[in-house]
Amino acid sequence: MARPTDSKPAHPAVADANRAVRQRFAFDDTQDLEDARRGFMGTAKDPLVRDAAGRTVWDLGAYGFLEQECPDTANPSLWRQSGLCADHGLFQVTAGVYQVRGFDLSNMTLVEGQRGVFVIDPLISAETAAAGLALYRSHRGDRPVTGVLYTHSHVDHFGGVRGVLTDEEVAVGVPVLAPHGFLEHAVSENVYAGTAMSRRAAYMYGAALPPGERGQVGAGLGQTTSTGTVGLIPPTVDITRTGQTETVDGIRMVFQLTPGTEAPAELNIHFPELRALCMAENATHNLHNLLTLRGAVVRDPRVWAHYLSEAIDLFTASADVVFASHHWPVWGSEQVRRFLSEQRDLYAYLHDQTLRMLNQGLTGPEIAERMEMPPALERAWHTHGYYGSVSHNTKAIYQRYLGWFDGNPAHLWEHPPTDAARRYVRFMGGAEAVLRQARQSFDEGDFRWVVEVVNHVVFADPDNAEARSLQADALEQLGYGSENGTWRNFFLMGAYELRNGPVGTPVETAAPDLLAALTLDQLFDALAIRVDGPNAWDALITVRWELSDGPPVTQRLCNGVLTHGTESAAAAEPDVTFTLTEADLRAVLLGRISPDELATKDGVRVSGDAGALSALLGHLGEPDPDFAIVTP
Repeated sequence: MARPTDSKPAHPAVADANRAVRQRFAFDDTQDLEDARRGFMGTAKDPLVRDAAGRTVWDLGAYGFLEQECPDTANPSLWRQSGLCADHGLFQVTAGVYQVRGFDLSNMTLVEGQRGVFVIDPLISAETAAAGLALYRSHRGDRPVTGVLYTHSHVDHFGGVRGVLTDEEVAVGVPVLAPHGFLEHAVSENVYAGTAMSRRAAYMYGAALPPGERGQVGAGLGQTTSTGTVGLIPPTVDITRTGQTETVDGIRMVFQLTPGTEAPAELNIHFPELRALCMAENATHNLHNLLTLRGAVVRDPRVWAHYLSEAIDLFTASADVVFASHHWPVWGSEQVRRFLSEQRDLYAYLHDQTLRMLNQGLTGPEIAERMEMPPALERAWHTHGYYGSVSHNTKAIYQRYLGWFDGNPAHLWEHPPTDAARRYVRFMGGAEAVLRQARQSFDEGDFRWVVEVVNHVVFADPDNAEARSLQADALEQLGYGSENGTWRNFFLMGAYELRNGPVGTPVETAAPDLLAALTLDQLFDALAIRVDGPNAWDALITVRWELSDGPPVTQRLCNGVLTHGTESAAAAEPDVTFTLTEADLRAVLLGRISPDELATKDGVRVSGDAGALSALLGHLGEPDPDFAIVTP
């Protein structure tokens, strides 16, 4: 992505608001700075992490500008958080426990055992994980990897596994541990709605934005996402219950399952002999997302708070340090308990107060504007909305309980955005009148109103250059004032799209390893999502798969719906029957071989009209990984 040359300075209203942030919070509190630097052992000599083709997938030096004084074009609180997250290198957490931080969005933790090293959460990309492991070995010796653990089912905690472990090592007994349900959620999230999630993640993390005081300064949870090779090695050890104990390479671990918190499949880990507690992503140095801006299933803050209370009760009496898969640790038993208690109160307060106001008849946006956090929580830096926000989390809670509809029938059957925009602009006296008034609002510093009203002009007339320019300028100013890193990235990416056109999606999470990990049921479901329904209304096609190494499956396309079943009664007489292995079935469904190639492949028998398979697959559409977001 080209470096934009048309960014603007901060509007005086934004500059004043950012200066006011400095007066509001305790910027002279240096505890986080001390903790973030504690145990530093060194970092990589070469700041660039490259893939096999020489392409840079991570730049350790990209955020050096954060060492400067915060400019007017960034919220000082976010600038502070980003500077802490940008510290990169190998850090000792406690005796035998080390973290590689600043090499990706997430941390990689390494726990030394009797023979080698146990790796927790190997980042997003194989390249960054390999670089992190190499850094560890340069300080602690060439210890073999004797186990891997995924704390949860998000890609920044397993995608780099092939940088630290091979299939051959797993085959000879190196275990891969994960919480119950990990594989199902890891692959379904990144495949079913993976295209749209990846597209929105490009805006959320701003990986394509140039780092700098007018560009990307971080995402709150970390800096951004690496753009290397995503992989997945399926788990070999399933953690199924709280209290389950496993010992790997002499390292004893006690697990707490926390499903439905930050991920649908997640766990915390206590190391009794080390008096150390890993909270995965359930307690980090920010308010987390209850509904991430990239899109996901809404998380449950009530359950989240419950599991934090359980962790306090189970582990804090025997924990001298708590660390997580993002940010920096907290040391000292009293500090550990306070940190976890404040994190627990954060999610419980948002849940309970949203429900209180919801039951008084307030809608999601109204609750978001009215919600005030307790002063004691607001004073704690780790409760700030750098990644999640009070605003969009309260709306998520509303959505979890009541859905998208606010109860007002005026909102029950609204026109879609483009049709509504044309009507709004006509009612408001035309584009020129709207823009004239919007420019006055911009001068007054009312950027929220500018982006709301000018959005109608952009959607009514996407080629209106004046509207696009004003909308971009207003989005940029909102970005400059945002404490939340992902809000800043969304605003600035929106400005970039308006000025330069859509930018592509930097990372595709539906990687070959994830597709290979789909069960057959999940693979058939993933194909059904791609059927172009209207174009398939009149199609009636039945394909029978007789598997030599599994039960038979019948697919039937009827009424624009692609269904599948394992019984022959699931459909009428098939148009074609293929007798083959599951590997061959997967190959054709994933597009690795064509239907014609399948029909002539050794070991495959065909009975009936072989062309029926091509006809069925011809009704599948391809998702668009580069769709526009702030324009129609």
